[in-house]
Amino acid sequence: MADELNKIINTPTVAQTAEQAAAPQPKPSAPRKRTRPAAANDTASGEEAQAAAPSKEGGVMLFGKYDVASVKVNDLSIADYIKFNKQPYPNLFGRRKNQAYYNAHSNIIERFINKLMRGGTGKKVGGKFIRTEGRLQGKKLKVMHIVEDAFDIINKKSSRNPVQVFVDALQNAAPIEDTTRVRYGGISYNVAVGISSNRRVDVALRNIALAALINAFNKRRKLADALADELLMAADKAPESYAIKKRIEGERIAKRAR
Repeated sequence: MADELNKIINTPTVAQTAEQAAAPQPKPSAPRKRTRPAAANDTASGEEAQAAAPSKEGGVMLFGKYDVASVKVNDLSIADYIKFNKQPYPNLFGRRKNQAYYNAHSNIIERFINKLMRGGTGKKVGGKFIRTEGRLQGKKLKVMHIVEDAFDIINKKSSRNPVQVFVDALQNAAPIEDTTRVRYGGISYNVAVGISSNRRVDVALRNIALAALINAFNKRRKLADALADELLMAADKAPESYAIKKRIEGERIAKRAR
C-alpha cells in the first residue's frame, strides 16, 4: 500500500509536464579542438606560397613578364602545335622525348630555343657560311637569355606583347606547299606536295632562327637585336624578312612544279 502511494505522489501531473517541455533546454557543449602552437616559420611559408602563385589567372607569366593566356592563334591548322606550358622559363629537360607526338605537347618557345642552339656545320645558306664553332650548341640557358632579351627589345620598340608577335611571325612564315624529288623512268623531277602542320611550324622556326644567325654572324650586332628585328618584320609580313622570303620562294617553286 505504501509503495502505491509513493508512486502516485511522484508521478508528474499534466501541467508539470507542459512546463518542463516549454522550458529552454541546455545546448550540448561542442567538443574541444586540439590546437597546436603557431610555428615560427608559418608566416614565411605563407609568403612563399603567395610568391609562387601565378601573377595572372591565365597561368605563370613567361619569363615572369609576358602573358601567354591572351595570345591568339588565327591559323587553326597549326593551333594544336603552338603550346605554352605553365612555366616561367620553358625547359622540360627532355622528359617527354620518348612519348608519341612529343612536339605537339612541348612548349613552342622551347622548340625555338632548340633551333637556335645551332652548331658550326659550315653549311652555305644565303651566300654565307655559318661557322659558329659551336658557341651556342648545348648552351640552352644562354640561348634562353638571348630570347628573353629579344622579347624585351620587341616590347620596347613596338609596345606589343612579344609572345603575340612571335606567334604572328610563325603564322606568316609557315609555308603551305613544298616540293619533293621524284625519280620515274630514270628521270628526276620536282613534284608539289602539301606540308603537315608539324612541319609547317618546324620550317618556320628554322627559318626565323637561321635569319637571326645570318644577320648577326660576323657583324658588330648582338643576336638578340637581330632576332627581335626578324620577328617584327615577319609578324608584319615585311618583304625584307628572311623567313618571309623563304616561304614565298618555296611556294613559287611548288606552284611551278604542279
